[in-house]
Amino acid sequence: MTVGALVVAAGLSRRMSQFKLLLPWGESTVIGQVVATLEAAGVAEIVVVTGHRAAEVAAALARTHARPVLNPRYAEGEMLSSIQAGLAALAETTGGALLCLGDQPQMQVETVAALLAEARTDACRDVIIPSYSMRLGHPILLPRRLWSDVLAGATDLRAVLAAHRDQTRYLVVDTPTVLADLDTVEDYERWQAGSHNG
Repeated sequence: MTVGALVVAAGLSRRMSQFKLLLPWGESTVIGQVVATLEAAGVAEIVVVTGHRAAEVAAALARTHARPVLNPRYAEGEMLSSIQAGLAALAETTGGALLCLGDQPQMQVETVAALLAEARTDACRDVIIPSYSMRLGHPILLPRRLWSDVLAGATDLRAVLAAHRDQTRYLVVDTPTVLADLDTVEDYERWQAGSHNG
């Protein structure tokens, strides 16, 4: 059972003074590092849902095997519409989707690999969420059998996850990178200065 990745990268970066997805990260960009981590972990299908400055994000991914998919409703500001666009674009043979944040370049290959391994143990039956210090993070493994609930939903992903809490497993990890994203310039500078660059 294959697992694809859906990277949400359509936002306006309202809390950041710059467009955060294209900020430098190592030898790449923030969004480039996210995709590179997924590729290094062996994820075969990667869909990046774009919106704001979509052409520039697509250009930044030109040398990867990620496939940009435009969310025409990105300006509404709701992540659900991007998740819906990404799920609709994944191959019909995909058994589960890793829901990833485009502003989480700290994501580690080991975390993604562990989630994929957990998914294989039950053939993508359960939701799998990484947990650090009793706090839940990303990426989240969403099995295909729940996609229809998300695609039909008018609320948010939290409601779907709450409705299936009895079919959810938590993967305990030893890295705070599952909790961190880059909402502000201070977040970006702190992680750039640290030793957690994925």
